[in-house]
Amino acid sequence: MGKKTRNRAAAATSDGENPRRPCPCGSGKRYKACHGAGDDVIVIRPFEGLACEPDLVAMREFLPSATAPLPVRDGAPATLASVLPGASAALVRDSGEILLGMQVQTRSGDLAADLAAALNWARAAEPGSSLPVVGPSLRSGERLQDLLDTEAQLDLTLHKDFGWWLAESSGRGTSMGTGDAGEPGAEAAAMLERANSVILPTEQVEGKGVRAAYWVDTGSKAHLRWVRPEPEDRLMAALARLSERGELALSGDSRYAGSFRAHGLLVPVWDLDQEMHSTEWSEPVAAFAARLEETLSGLDATPLSADEHRARDVLAGKQITLR
Repeated sequence: MGKKTRNRAAAATSDGENPRRPCPCGSGKRYKACHGAGDDVIVIRPFEGLACEPDLVAMREFLPSATAPLPVRDGAPATLASVLPGASAALVRDSGEILLGMQVQTRSGDLAADLAAALNWARAAEPGSSLPVVGPSLRSGERLQDLLDTEAQLDLTLHKDFGWWLAESSGRGTSMGTGDAGEPGAEAAAMLERANSVILPTEQVEGKGVRAAYWVDTGSKAHLRWVRPEPEDRLMAALARLSERGELALSGDSRYAGSFRAHGLLVPVWDLDQEMHSTEWSEPVAAFAARLEETLSGLDATPLSADEHRARDVLAGKQITLR
């Protein structure tokens, strides 16, 4: 065993961390084969403190093609994207427009630090440059929370395809070749075709009290995925109370399927009637939001009953962890 490996093992043991345990990042790998192989500290909830945290989680985990202006404090324009060509961390168009990618390949333990590093890199980069991945040398200690208006929400646009990868102003792709007439070249066209072929139809469900709720058609089923900002224990208690009352469904055409954890937040999921249009769920989801808010408010005054505790255990059995 090498000295560096021995030191890591000793550090893990002294901190009470078993290097053979599952990595807390949710990758499914053992800690020693994932974040335990480096020096990163894993931040379980990297976007905490940002009002747009639920939408950031959605962009990172399941929104296929989405963009949003980044609410940077100094007002310098930048666009956040679900995924960029080649899963790049950042790129600068020929026009100077900055785009940052959410769905990237990284072993960093702090996505907020990676995004801040990518933004700072892009501000100093030449037009036409792209950043494949954020390396340790780019991280300065700043995090996304240090650069954004923490109270701002994201003005998300969901796209039907990845046509926005091509720069309209210059007639060239962001990192993709195009022909003389401004049309995508063969390589770019193939990349677009591959990306477009895996897009699941996704729509934002809007309504009073509703934020970060997304209708998704997987082909065989339709779902509602709703990223919630509440602490998991409090949200699970409220869902258990609603379940015991028979009020967990959005309507008679839906069924609560379970939930998954992603970056410190819980994402409840409902199976929906696939024949109903996404807009038809606005009222049922808004009504559920009101029920949930009322139930959350009553938790402090009335603890869970024995039946509600049992309902919570059942719901907990329907959870998985993504990140």
